Amino acid sequence: MVPALNEAAGMRAALAALQPLRARGHEVVVVDGGSTDGTAELAAPLADRVVASARGRAVQQNAGAAAASGDILLFLHADTVLPCDADALVLDGLRRSGRGWGRFDVRLTGRHPLLRVVERMIGLRSRLTGIATGDQAIFVRRDWFRRAGGFPELPLMEDVAITRALKRLGPPLALRAPVTTSSRRWETAGVIRTILLMWRLRWAYFRGADPSELARRYR
Repeated sequence: MVPALNEAAGMRAALAALQPLRARGHEVVVVDGGSTDGTAELAAPLADRVVASARGRAVQQNAGAAAASGDILLFLHADTVLPCDADALVLDGLRRSGRGWGRFDVRLTGRHPLLRVVERMIGLRSRLTGIATGDQAIFVRRDWFRRAGGFPELPLMEDVAITRALKRLGPPLALRAPVTTSSRRWETAGVIRTILLMWRLRWAYFRGADPSELARRYR
């Protein structure tokens, strides 16, 4: 499922990339958080369901999980593209490993040399900690999602929070095949500055900082 808010500029391309999965019988659910740019209307012909939701990525993803019919849920940011064989990787990987959830490695779109370092750091951090972020296209069996309590409705770090809960149920399936995600945030704010910001925010979160304050600093 794809949570979206004012993603009209890229929504058509994002959903076009998912059409081969739909052709193979997989469901695409878009959860719109009150867009004012026509995102929901653009998504309608390219998705199985478009769900209206209150704004907030955690809230939207929980709404999408409730609306979806499948036994395995995959949460995909609108600026992230799955590998072409993502369905086989997820289904076969979960079946063979017996695990209940997992994530992909990441490739960033930009050419800045430091972005290659960021990609490796994301993968290494995730392997060492068993924690994943939303850019890694988290996937989970529905029963594990319920047992974890869904996404805590936080303004930031909802992905870290749910993967910490899932990790307590069992380790993730760490797929080395990368999703490709936009490096726009990194390049707009500066790669080094963004690295340092994200480290500071995660460290503060793990030390018990208020997620609302972290969201303000992130914005």
